[in-house]
Amino acid sequence: MALQKLYEQSAPASLLPHSRVLKLERQVLTLAANNSAIAAKLRQIAPTLTKMLQDGGCEVTGIQVRVQVTFASPAESIVRPVLSRAGRNSLVELASGLPDSPLKNALQRLARKSPEKSKD
Repeated sequence: MALQKLYEQSAPASLLPHSRVLKLERQVLTLAANNSAIAAKLRQIAPTLTKMLQDGGCEVTGIQVRVQVTFASPAESIVRPVLSRAGRNSLVELASGLPDSPLKNALQRLARKSPEKSKD
């Protein structure tokens, strides 16, 4: 628990929801990452993180990162942005002023398929 708290004080806040301490064995800290992108970032900052943990009183000489995929709970699932009526109208207006092009088609599709907020 104490090592996890020290890790939370040392690591970037953006990585904390996606990583955690697994164990400390023979002065090598093993971290779990939810995906390979988080693991890569942790490996990239490992020297800095090691120094910060050492400054915090932890006897760490190295960091090892393992990917352990976890499934997000429904509350953590990604919420799709919703366009307001004004936003949808702005997209339609912008698209109407463009010549036929992939951009115009994309804007029209976005305006047509986006769920709409009930109020502006």
